[in-house]
Amino acid sequence: MSSKEEDAPVGAPEVGYTFIVLGASGDLAKKKIYPCLWLLFKDKLLPKGTKFVGYARSGLSPAELRQRVEPFLKVKDEEKPLVDEFFQHNSYVKGTYAEVDGFNDLSKALEKLEKAMAPGKPANRIYYLALPPSIFSPVTENIKKACMSPSGWTRVIVEKPFGKDSSSSAVLSKHLSSLFREEEIYRIDHYLGKEMVQNLMVLRFANCVFQPIWNRSNVRAVVITFKEPFGTMGRGGYFDEFGIIRDVMQNHLLQLLCLVAMEKPASVSPEDIRDEKVKVLKCMKPLQLDDVVLGQYVGNPQGEGDAKQGYLDDPTVPAGSTTPTYAAAVFWINSERWDGVPFIMKCGKALNERKAEIRVQFRDIPGDIYGGQCQRNEAVIRVQPKESVYMKVMAKKPGRDSGLMETELDLSYHLRYKDVKLRDAYEVLIQDVFLGNQMNFVRSDELAEAWRIFTPLLHRIEGEKIKPIKYKYGDRGVKEADELIAKAGYSYSGTYKWSPHN
Repeated sequence: MSSKEEDAPVGAPEVGYTFIVLGASGDLAKKKIYPCLWLLFKDKLLPKGTKFVGYARSGLSPAELRQRVEPFLKVKDEEKPLVDEFFQHNSYVKGTYAEVDGFNDLSKALEKLEKAMAPGKPANRIYYLALPPSIFSPVTENIKKACMSPSGWTRVIVEKPFGKDSSSSAVLSKHLSSLFREEEIYRIDHYLGKEMVQNLMVLRFANCVFQPIWNRSNVRAVVITFKEPFGTMGRGGYFDEFGIIRDVMQNHLLQLLCLVAMEKPASVSPEDIRDEKVKVLKCMKPLQLDDVVLGQYVGNPQGEGDAKQGYLDDPTVPAGSTTPTYAAAVFWINSERWDGVPFIMKCGKALNERKAEIRVQFRDIPGDIYGGQCQRNEAVIRVQPKESVYMKVMAKKPGRDSGLMETELDLSYHLRYKDVKLRDAYEVLIQDVFLGNQMNFVRSDELAEAWRIFTPLLHRIEGEKIKPIKYKYGDRGVKEADELIAKAGYSYSGTYKWSPHN
């Protein structure tokens, strides 16, 4: 027996895995990344013996890191011994981001961990950049210089925003591609990890009922909506740099559009799926200002608490800012399947509810024999909250009444799958990185096409300082957006409201 084999701990894994959180002292790390790592660890969904290393400028001990993180973990009483074990797998290294010295210290710490974990075996490393994009370049350079795995693979997870326009995104992509291969880069958009988003392809391509009707002959309009019932809540300074279009529309909602509009891929392999998404984007022209309505919320005198405060009342927002907190836009896809069908996106803050959904509205019934009582059918995928899929259909009113009514064929997850816990999107995507599955991550050419569509509009909005329309905190949206959407072809009757059967 070799000396290496004699030194190996009993039950040592065949391959070592280390997950490194860069920016471990920040909000994203403590509120999202560490809680998801805990869930993966608890459910035994990570490779055996996986270690977790935090890295940041703050001088924290492992115990202090635990104090910061633990309040955000969901831990049952019977899981307390397991959470102790989880934190035994955690360590922390202090260092700067711009200088390589800290990364040399990190490298030494990783080598020591890997030697104890899987001596003489390959050791894989995953880096999560929970950092502001302004320091992506020096951090990735220092990873390449000092912290690549000498015996296994290295993967780098990059958080959005991936630039601010086509040119800045291209600079970042060129920089990353000079350091890493595309298969080593994981550009994360957490919306792609959500249960209903991942279900969208299955609904489309595993159900024969949708295949013949999912086209311009039957679909009148597609509406993709994202609403938040709160404002910037003291984060206005960060938000003002990007605005609602960059923050939500150019990434989350555009990803949903691609999944709704894409052709059936040759297989479920990541590259086949991402190829089809890119084809959709290539069929779209750059967005024009005439097809957009912009809004910015103001305080509601009748509101309570934060609702009384408008966007410009946030002390972190520059005085007189024209950054939109609401946007509605109409897109057109020049393809055989979708020619003439408007794809409408709406997103905003400080609105009347929390909701993200995809609404596919079908055409008016031809040859209506019911005296105009029929409303358009709709297929609705509710992404959050109360994840659901339902079809809005017409039916006879029950009893003696011979009139028609709108109702639904409903699959509400919280009722149908009561004992199933829907996983957090970050949890799903982090596990995908361990597995090397890039299906739900953004490829560089996909990113370039997305910015091509939005960059001219963003430059015009900012260059001309176009003033957004004011709307009250708690409104359902901007009236002018309703007019734009109706002109595009979507019909809002207001006669039906879906209930998640609470």
